[in-house]
Amino acid sequence: MKRRSFLRHSLTTTLGIGAGVTLLSGAATAQGTAANSRVNIALVGCGGRGTQLLHGFGYPNNTHITGFQEFDDVNVVYCCDLQRGKGEAAAQKSHSKYEPEMRRVLDDKSVDAVICAAPDHWHALGAILAMQAGKDVYTEKPASQSGWEGQKMVEAARKYKRICQVGVQNRSAAYNAAAKKYIEDGKLGKVHLVRVFNQKQEMNSFKIKTGEPVPGGFDWGAWLGPAKERPYSSTILNRNWHELWDFSSGDVLNDGVHQIDLARWLAGVEIPKTAYCVGGRFSDPKSDAETPDTELATYEYDDMTFTVEATHYTAYMYKIDADVRQTDTFPYWQQCATRIELYGEKGLMMVGRHGGGWQVFERPKNRQANVTAQEYGRFPEAEHKRNFLDCIKTRELPNADIEKGHRSTSLVHYATISYRLGGLKLDIDTQTGVPKNPDAAQYWKRDYRSPYTVPENV
Repeated sequence: MKRRSFLRHSLTTTLGIGAGVTLLSGAATAQGTAANSRVNIALVGCGGRGTQLLHGFGYPNNTHITGFQEFDDVNVVYCCDLQRGKGEAAAQKSHSKYEPEMRRVLDDKSVDAVICAAPDHWHALGAILAMQAGKDVYTEKPASQSGWEGQKMVEAARKYKRICQVGVQNRSAAYNAAAKKYIEDGKLGKVHLVRVFNQKQEMNSFKIKTGEPVPGGFDWGAWLGPAKERPYSSTILNRNWHELWDFSSGDVLNDGVHQIDLARWLAGVEIPKTAYCVGGRFSDPKSDAETPDTELATYEYDDMTFTVEATHYTAYMYKIDADVRQTDTFPYWQQCATRIELYGEKGLMMVGRHGGGWQVFERPKNRQANVTAQEYGRFPEAEHKRNFLDCIKTRELPNADIEKGHRSTSLVHYATISYRLGGLKLDIDTQTGVPKNPDAAQYWKRDYRSPYTVPENV
């Protein structure tokens, strides 16, 4: 059985039946493309997940270009990046056209869908512009840089009837659907505490270089986009933007949102009543980084406490590796950097993201672990992409629809706002998801730099 056929078969027989996953059908897209036609995709943002392999995980097809080209109903037609070297290399690799300006890609009516793999601060604006141009969107996580612009992404998707899938792949994994069913069937008992961990060695120590000339042919102003004007710095461009408020909120937003989204889905919760976060930049206070390296966020639901615990100087914690993700192996849970713990009245469930599986522990016997249920996992990269492609054709909401991604990303935004306000406890409107505290408004909606503005009316 070909790999593509296997993926479709496995989705139908495992995840599809239990979780209502959209399968390929004879429906047509809003643009009139038949279900068996090829989908023309443009990649916007050719670094990171766009074209570079996930470091250390050994997957041959885990970039967006190679991953989507695994499917025989896809054409990658454009690679768009402000950095010409990256864009041209990606175009050559994918046998597509290089285009530095996103607007020209969006004006091409032959493009059906856009992969938004630009830096975090461009995700919302890029996705909204694409949906306004009639394109479906696969946007990298996090969904947004602020809560308000996440709301606008949801509004745009509904207004223009666009498919918008967020790259939180765990929602397309059969093992996670099985874990959710286990919980929903009451086998774990009522869950009252959920703990999410993001404990890694991700942050760099850096000083921002100044006085550097802008490289020839590179539009630094366009790269800054919605962020405030500042001098060009290769330090920022070289991925240190992750740790500056104008561009991201550190590794919890940029990467930890994966397990936050999975935990929220498993726990079956939406908008918390309150949220607060404390922490600091303790390990390397002399760095120009602005985001914390230690933080603890707490969210209050009606009968559940949900926490996120992060450390970013802990090299002895480890991210789930390829041997675990691709084999019948469980992580060493105590030092798993990206684990989730769900404490039910009957047992404790440990879950790994992107593979790693899950195990349920009840009271030990003779001081030995007592595992009463378990399932191995696999990294659902291809399944998540397949779900997006299928939904382009059926027009059904994808597994990680933008509204789901926005809700999960908002949990990080609440924590960021609370932290920046000195640990202020936020009261959240459980209907709209907007913090009620007047001081929170300055961070819920960012200041935009013209012309890179998300409008009130999308």
